[in-house]
Amino acid sequence: MLNFNFTPFPVIETDRLILRRITNDDVNEVFELRSNPETMKYIPRPLVKSSEDALEHIAMIEEKIVTNTGINWGITLKSNSKLLGIIGYYRMQPENYRAEIGYMLLPDFHGKGIITEAVQRLITFGFNDLRLHSIEAVIDPENFASEKVLQKCNFVKEAHFKESDFYEGKFLDKVIYSLLNN
Repeated sequence: MLNFNFTPFPVIETDRLILRRITNDDVNEVFELRSNPETMKYIPRPLVKSSEDALEHIAMIEEKIVTNTGINWGITLKSNSKLLGIIGYYRMQPENYRAEIGYMLLPDFHGKGIITEAVQRLITFGFNDLRLHSIEAVIDPENFASEKVLQKCNFVKEAHFKESDFYEGKFLDKVIYSLLNN
């Protein structure tokens, strides 16, 4: 079974990006991401309503890092340390050598290849550093932009679950993509 250890926190670089630890200094950007109905459209979670909610979200991210049960990075450009998005591994299953990847990006930065670049780098990190065997992504079937990113990164559609989750009075479909470390 795998043992994850996120100490020291792994800062990751790509050609254009730095993936760094999220801190309380990012509260305004986390609020902007998590309170925006457009950004949260395909994420069945309540919108944050205050800076306190955003700080609670940051604390939850930090707690998962400290307990080695999940890891999120703030996505920034090398030229500017302002947080543009969040990417990370959730629902980590060390016994199955598997983790779920998830990401979100401020709308001003959509369509610029930022998420694709970050996902590609995190795939390498997941397989080489975390020693994962498989990486899973769970998306809303209407989230065509996310689907395109996953396909570009060689993820394969494994399942489409009809009305599998109940959120805010509605049954929602979900699609599972995964990538194996071959």
